[in-house]
Amino acid sequence: MKKNTFALFSAFILGASAVLGGCGKSSDGQSQNGAGEVYVYNWGEYIDEEVISMFEEETGIKVIYDMFETNEDMYPVIEAGGRTYDVVCPSDYMIQKMAENNMLAEINFENVPNVSQIDPEYMERSKSFDPENKYSVPYCWGTVGILYNTSMVAPEDVPTRWSDLWKEKFSGEILMQDSVRDAFMVALKSLGYSMNSENEAELQEARDLLIQQKPLVQAYVIDQVRDKMIGGEAALGVIYSGEMLYIQEEVKAQNLDYDLEYVIPEEGTNVWIDSWVIPANAKNKENAEAWINFLCRPEIAKMNFEYITYPTPNKGAFDLLDEDLKNNKALFPDIDSLDNCEVFQYLGDEADSIYNNLWKEVKSK
Repeated sequence: MKKNTFALFSAFILGASAVLGGCGKSSDGQSQNGAGEVYVYNWGEYIDEEVISMFEEETGIKVIYDMFETNEDMYPVIEAGGRTYDVVCPSDYMIQKMAENNMLAEINFENVPNVSQIDPEYMERSKSFDPENKYSVPYCWGTVGILYNTSMVAPEDVPTRWSDLWKEKFSGEILMQDSVRDAFMVALKSLGYSMNSENEAELQEARDLLIQQKPLVQAYVIDQVRDKMIGGEAALGVIYSGEMLYIQEEVKAQNLDYDLEYVIPEEGTNVWIDSWVIPANAKNKENAEAWINFLCRPEIAKMNFEYITYPTPNKGAFDLLDEDLKNNKALFPDIDSLDNCEVFQYLGDEADSIYNNLWKEVKSK
């Protein structure tokens, strides 16, 4: 999940002219239609741009590529249908919402044979939001945890629980995600509740806890968390695990005299999955399926992982990685060993309204 917040919408076209080719077969047997377009809607900085060019050159399909910043920004664009997209990459709970509102087309998996490269573990976990695996193909996954600066956090104060983010000694040194579901996840988990709670009393308790924490928080951030932490501007930050490889490389490149370590809190966390889906009103469905199939090819999935550094669910790509990356538990934790972890669920419009109103109360205090 490359951030599920309520920040400003950002979209622009990356796709340029395609190299049109004749009909034929690609190296893995994928049919080339030699014509047409595919309108792609994805998170910012969530693909290697060379992959787009490779897809265009191989298939003859022109890619028109727009970007969004949040699930909540993306949804009304697809719902309104003013601009039609053929393939979109939402997060788990938003995929569930789109499916329940008849906004998705079933994928013809005969056109996506490379789906066999997706580790069955992630197809199984996807059933929590796509029960029959009809609408989605996993693209990236990860966890949410606490990043801490070893020079600013004493060994005895190393965070192990979400509740550590309420310690007075870290006043002004805490970065929280500027995201209703992620912020409430932290509070709900610290209280021992499900992060998918619909119990209004539990949600009000979480709101009160977030308001109590607010004087300790330096800032509510999105992508800025990684740069602030690398720059030594805060001691602790709530962050997505996919940022870790970038952070580790930056710390090394800058010869910093401290380390930034990642912890999955004991109370459990969000295990998220971002997946490709096809909107029901897509005009180029087969081209969308060709796009998904191309991205499931192991060497392509590996290229994307190396560029965006978010964990790949593609077992073929994982097998191609160096051993040190495979063994990096911040990036690739043993998913079966993650206690009390959940995938976000779409809770319905009424629950969404409750969350959003309570979040506004937190932000307005």
